Amino acid sequence: MDPAWTTTVLLVPCVVVLTAGFFYLYDFIIGLLSKTSVRNKVVVITDALSGVGKECAGVFHKGGARLILCGKSWEKLEELADDLANASDPTVTFPPKLVLLDFGDMESMPEVIAEILDCYGCLDVLILNSSMKVKAPAQSLSLEMDKLLMDNNYFGPVTLAKGVLPSMISRRTGHLLLVNSIQGKLAIPFRTTYAASKHAVQAFFDCLRAEVEEYGISVSTINHTFISRSASDNTQAASSKSICDHTDHQKPLGVSPDEATTEIVKTLNNKRREVVIAPSLPKVAIYARSFFPNVFFAVMAAGVKSAAASEKM
Repeated sequence: MDPAWTTTVLLVPCVVVLTAGFFYLYDFIIGLLSKTSVRNKVVVITDALSGVGKECAGVFHKGGARLILCGKSWEKLEELADDLANASDPTVTFPPKLVLLDFGDMESMPEVIAEILDCYGCLDVLILNSSMKVKAPAQSLSLEMDKLLMDNNYFGPVTLAKGVLPSMISRRTGHLLLVNSIQGKLAIPFRTTYAASKHAVQAFFDCLRAEVEEYGISVSTINHTFISRSASDNTQAASSKSICDHTDHQKPLGVSPDEATTEIVKTLNNKRREVVIAPSLPKVAIYARSFFPNVFFAVMAAGVKSAAASEKM
């Protein structure tokens, strides 16, 4: 056998192993630095009872953060706090503070903001994780549902962010992180108001980023495909192959809470302004929407017609 060929055959596996080892080590170091970066910091998590919320709570609690967990159910918040306490060393962690928060009740927001600020007198990180989803044709959605979606996905997060901003500005430090849907970048049929609310909140934080940079405040947005909740998500039909379907499905189980939390932790550490967690096709669709809008619109319309035809069969 040719010596040069033998050398190549032997080198390729070594290069692959070394490269994989390098990326593994890099991810491990970044993860370690990210966890230690929240130690003693006040971190607020909205909808801490969701999959991503619970995962973030566990990571930040073990990392020594002073957590303020928000949710709609006091009983479930207490259960989460007990689970965190049982899974950690009380000598190196802080018992989380609990705050009832329902973005559907906008009249309660002034009291909620005051309660959050009273917990520690300030906060360092606000993770806006809440979301309300609806899938239906535009004509079937009532105005009341439209308003409820906008309260949960836009007015609620914006009101909370504006409420804590004066504290961050006075201290000239802070990080606002919006966990947003990819539909803040890409509108999908049958999600008119949902996509509108996600576009609106995305635009708000994009504008806010430039406004507060001079105060040392970071603003990050993470746009993801759907968050998987259980193995049952894998039972969804996969017969249609339109972009509409691919933008909703990163893989059979979507984005896991663990994957989303990993990106949140990294984003807090490196202060990236924008992160998109999605496979290649939705990312291409985002660029197609900007550079080839007519092609994008045609594909979206074709996807709707294909779905309608499938339902009639």
